[in-house]
Amino acid sequence: MSEPTPEPTPEHVAGMRVRREVLGNAHVDRAVAATTGFTADFQRYITENAWGAVWTRPGLDRRSRSLITLTALIARGHHEEFAMHVRAARTNGVTVDEIGEVILQSAVYCGVPDANTAFRIAAQVLAELGEEL
Repeated sequence: MSEPTPEPTPEHVAGMRVRREVLGNAHVDRAVAATTGFTADFQRYITENAWGAVWTRPGLDRRSRSLITLTALIARGHHEEFAMHVRAARTNGVTVDEIGEVILQSAVYCGVPDANTAFRIAAQVLAELGEEL
């Protein structure tokens, strides 16, 4: 017998709202639909902590959080997440030129190969979004 789904915490409710606003309903709906008993605790964790407790804080606006997130994902080589957050950055008002500047800056601190990969991924995502490069 499976355990009942816990009531959503205020952080979970806020996290789902922000997650949907930043990543889009389609992405979040896919993530929710793909959730299994094995991944449910992880999905709850990222929704409550990353999206509900950090992305909702007043100290930085979403645009700034997106710039920081892009840099962190380049530094760690998390390509799939980087692509997703290029889309999110555009949603949060980051311009195409600013995305390019973040990647260029990362070449100095993260390495040229990582920046090269990031430029390739960003160009592909931005083209999919219909952006002129």
